[in-house]
Amino acid sequence: MTTTHSTLTGERADLLESLRRHREFLRFTVAGLGEDQAASRPTVSELCLGGLVKHVAATEKGWAAFILEGARGLGGDFDPTAWTPEMQQMRADEFAVVDGENLAEILAEYERVAAETDEILATVDSLDSSHPLPRAPWFEPDASWSARRVILHIIAETSQHAGHADILRESIDGMKTMG
Repeated sequence: MTTTHSTLTGERADLLESLRRHREFLRFTVAGLGEDQAASRPTVSELCLGGLVKHVAATEKGWAAFILEGARGLGGDFDPTAWTPEMQQMRADEFAVVDGENLAEILAEYERVAAETDEILATVDSLDSSHPLPRAPWFEPDASWSARRVILHIIAETSQHAGHADILRESIDGMKTMG
């Protein structure tokens, strides 16, 4: 039996509502932007609004896959010595709007990823199910994360980047998410 968000209660409903709220803050920051604005870097940072949405979508997709597949969903162990210049460029492009991309497509991908994550949250057997994290310098060695902790991490990532996006949008045209 598949559960949908309309039948969720308790902790799952609370987690889903929090995630949806922070996603909406992020989407709000790009509402009404032109393509040039979505790709612009209005601060000294390399960040742009379209790139932030792309990054959040890619991050959420990887972590949602981790809930189902473990470390393989995040790409496995991280070996910085194996990174090629092409891999580094792909990572940098995740934060940018590159040739051939547009904001509508970036947002559509984000919506698709969000729907998949919502379904995983609604249907995963237990929020306590866990997997070992891949080896990487930024993870505690030999740690495991539960589905619950992964969802909390996705919420935190989305919230943090929605704040970054708010600063970028205010720099572009003065619009603020709140206030």
